[in-house]
Amino acid sequence: MFSSHGPSVRELAAQALTSVERGYDLLAPKFDHTPFRTPDRMLDAVEETLAQREGSFGAGLDVCCGTGAAIGMLRRLCRGRVTGVDVSAGMLAEASRAHAGERVDFVRADARALPPALEDSYDLAVSFGAFGHFLPAERPALFSGVYRALRPGGVFAFPIGAPIPPRSPLWWAVAGFDAAMRVRNAVWRPPFVMYYRTFPPSGVREDLRAAGFTVETAPLEHFGRQPDGAPHWRLVLARKPGRAPVGEASDE
Repeated sequence: MFSSHGPSVRELAAQALTSVERGYDLLAPKFDHTPFRTPDRMLDAVEETLAQREGSFGAGLDVCCGTGAAIGMLRRLCRGRVTGVDVSAGMLAEASRAHAGERVDFVRADARALPPALEDSYDLAVSFGAFGHFLPAERPALFSGVYRALRPGGVFAFPIGAPIPPRSPLWWAVAGFDAAMRVRNAVWRPPFVMYYRTFPPSGVREDLRAAGFTVETAPLEHFGRQPDGAPHWRLVLARKPGRAPVGEASDE
């Protein structure tokens, strides 16, 4: 799962025994050599689906951008400003190095409390692989912040997998991981919040609507379908109602 350039077991253990922010600071220099980085296959599928359904956008925001894996996708989809936000200074440093000289700015901030300066500034927001770091009770703050960052008519897009059936070995693997993390957080401080089963599609849809979004999904056909015909992965398209005023298509 890890390349020879990835972190050692000792380094991963050190990360797991600290906070989310400090853990990613430690992991940042080797993060792109781990399976935790969003695969290019997923980024390509989301980019193609957004381009087909929505066309191009004005300004783009990557929420919990990490080392910037999705920044290239946003720059191709967006005509204007592209911003990456993350709580980890180490991850942002890697992202800045990877995209030096490009028309991208990076902001250190907690996604649950995005800075007021970002409000009403973007036409597309995306996020990949970060939602396990937010407890269900924290989703309303997360979604409300993204809602405020979007202009009227703006879209918050992210992939979400189909529920894993309990008969699947993967279900038992992620259930075991989540159980281990709950025990770790009960006996060790600071907590390291990372769970795989705290982002169910039904609850996510409900919280997005409560934040003010209209919600639809599109199948990511690149990943095929289940025996019952349902897609393995969907792209959630949460839209802020309204239409951007003429002349404010955010090409700055």
